[in-house]
Amino acid sequence: MHYKVIFPKVLFPVALVRVPSRCFSGSRRNNYQVTVIGGAGGIGQPLSMLLKINRMITKLHICDIAKFIPGVAVDLSHIETPSVVKGFKSPEQLGDALEGADIVIMPAGVPRKPGMTRDDLFKINAGLVKSIMEQIAASAPKALVAIITNPVNSVVPIACETMKKAGVLDPNRIFGVTTLDTVRANTFIAEAKGLNPYEVKVPVIGGHSGVTIIPLISRTTPKVSFNEEEIKKLTVRIQEAGSEVVEAKAGAGSATLSMAYAGVRFANSLLRGLSGEKNVIESAYVMSQVTSLPYFATPLVLGKCGIEKNLGLGELNCFEKNLLDKAISVLKKNIDAGIEFANLPECKKEHMS
Repeated sequence: MHYKVIFPKVLFPVALVRVPSRCFSGSRRNNYQVTVIGGAGGIGQPLSMLLKINRMITKLHICDIAKFIPGVAVDLSHIETPSVVKGFKSPEQLGDALEGADIVIMPAGVPRKPGMTRDDLFKINAGLVKSIMEQIAASAPKALVAIITNPVNSVVPIACETMKKAGVLDPNRIFGVTTLDTVRANTFIAEAKGLNPYEVKVPVIGGHSGVTIIPLISRTTPKVSFNEEEIKKLTVRIQEAGSEVVEAKAGAGSATLSMAYAGVRFANSLLRGLSGEKNVIESAYVMSQVTSLPYFATPLVLGKCGIEKNLGLGELNCFEKNLLDKAISVLKKNIDAGIEFANLPECKKEHMS
């Protein structure tokens, strides 16, 4: 008798099933290594657990500054899937954790707390992202890097500038994970219309905070209809959903479980693209030329080398064009802050972080 646990295709492109080993065979590669930097945190632990049950992953490395990271690895290793889990203490073992990685997922950093702004987060997390990217440049320059660490709008430029200085920048391989904005948009609109969330798809472009998040409700699939006031309320809720979680947790944390889900969804899409699956589309915040800004989130076709094609902005209505104008002015400041930090002398960076 075979026991089956089937998960939605959007999250688990290869279902977790107890089957004979011959079912692992096939023309597509099915043995990827994923490294999670920040694997002991509120996002890192559930994210790592979900990655452990993806049969495309045979090696899962988790790294963190937390002393108990070996225990997290042992805990995960008891899950009945073939992937081998190893724990590494950062920063001293970060290079070993990265060696051989196909994908690096980075939820490392300080989460947002009540009253904390994205600027506050930037001062804390900017130096961390820079030091991690320096090690990625040295140990895994060809890995696809998915950055969850906030503020994404600013730290992705830091990541790219760091790789550029090391002479290994490939902009098709560095992603700011904005998938949670898409997940929230799908969920909220499905709830508003009584639809199955699995069947709702809302393109979300821009950035990953406040007014920089632009849900394109007019292009929702299946097509939905809202009046002007409803669209405004839904847009604001999607843009401010992170604060909704922070306030609801009353000082106990930020969006961790939903972010872990979104991070795994994006990682699985990267894996599907790497394996050769066609027409894998996810939005992400990347180095881009679709607007006047050097970074912007749009739907992307993912492939064996990361970004295969940037699908651009698409058609926007008047309301969405106004959102875009507001987003660009804020995003420019976020991006400039990241680039400026990346090019500061080391002593000033240390003072800021």
